[in-house]
Amino acid sequence: MKENINDTMGRRPLILVTNDDGIGAPGIHDLVSAVAGMGDVVAVAPDGACSGQSSAISVNKVLRITEHSDYKGAKMYSVNGTPVDCVKLAMHALLDRRPDLILSGINHGSNSGNNVIYSGTMGAVLEGCMVGIPSVGFSYHSHDQQSDLTACREVVDRIVRTVIESGLPSDICLNVNIPKGDSCKGIKVARAARGFWTEEYADYKDPHGKPFYWLTGHFHNEEPDNPETDLYWSDRGYASVVPVRPDQSAVDRIGAIERLLGQQ
Repeated sequence: MKENINDTMGRRPLILVTNDDGIGAPGIHDLVSAVAGMGDVVAVAPDGACSGQSSAISVNKVLRITEHSDYKGAKMYSVNGTPVDCVKLAMHALLDRRPDLILSGINHGSNSGNNVIYSGTMGAVLEGCMVGIPSVGFSYHSHDQQSDLTACREVVDRIVRTVIESGLPSDICLNVNIPKGDSCKGIKVARAARGFWTEEYADYKDPHGKPFYWLTGHFHNEEPDNPETDLYWSDRGYASVVPVRPDQSAVDRIGAIERLLGQQ
């Protein structure tokens, strides 16, 4: 079953935009610019960087909303919380109706492979999907916030227009990754590449000689030559689109676990 975005009342789609890099990040401004003509746009993003927050929510913390100047006709707000807080609070306190579409990004950095597990960008997308709203996350393969995101425009335009026109299956959201560079060769639908992080922490000592650690690391792609995967295509200049489900239940392994636990 697809969630249809086209409004039978003739209203423009209501598009909620968020991210995990913060309200001041260039990526969210590029995303707002790209979709400004497609509907009524409201951006609600963290007040600072929240990378790696996944689907975290703020517990036992006062949340506050700050209004900013409009951008390209879009209302702009920040929240002193996580990307998921932004989605939840936008629907609770800011929007006058349920959003027709949730977009997250454009993230500065890849969310290919198993990064979807850690990503605050995709945490917001998964939150939208769980409540039945078509949701898409966009990421660009460079952490440099001064990067020219022109190559993202065509990808965002094509995917967002298609989702507005045709919707998405109600239990599916999209993880879109755009390769670094001045242009993109096209779009490929794929699955996440299997891999793992190595050398994840750098070791240091403070002036008192006490050790501390800084997150770093390198992603090791276990299947770099597999054309079924997102990283295969991004390494070759294509944007990858990975359909993602919030429900991580391994339904196809229920029987195996029953047998393992001695159940009939």
